[in-house]
Amino acid sequence: MRCPYGREFLDTINRYYPLKDYIANNDRLRDGVQYANITLKVNERSITLNFTIEGNNSANFTAKKKDFTEVMRMGDFTIQFPADSFDVYHLKYTGKSCTFARYLDRTFAKLELAFIEPNQ
Repeated sequence: MRCPYGREFLDTINRYYPLKDYIANNDRLRDGVQYANITLKVNERSITLNFTIEGNNSANFTAKKKDFTEVMRMGDFTIQFPADSFDVYHLKYTGKSCTFARYLDRTFAKLELAFIEPNQ
């Protein structure tokens, strides 16, 4: 399925990953805090992506919206942007904090959907 996206979409998907908390020992018998000398690990990240659905007419729009909804309900999916990079993103649709705005003629809609990316 192809989906139009813009610069904001790519900026969101390419932003830096958060890191997991440091492993620390706050011993009462010592001054300060001791940190484990380990390589930092990436944590999951929450992202919100904007999509558009456009149809030639109301029936075409409704069919595309239904197809898009079915893809989202699968929960897990992979997304890639070859024109931007060869990175592959494995996302989980959360179904939370979603917005939907449809034009009155029922041929165009903007969606803002929340995802988590469990690993890099």
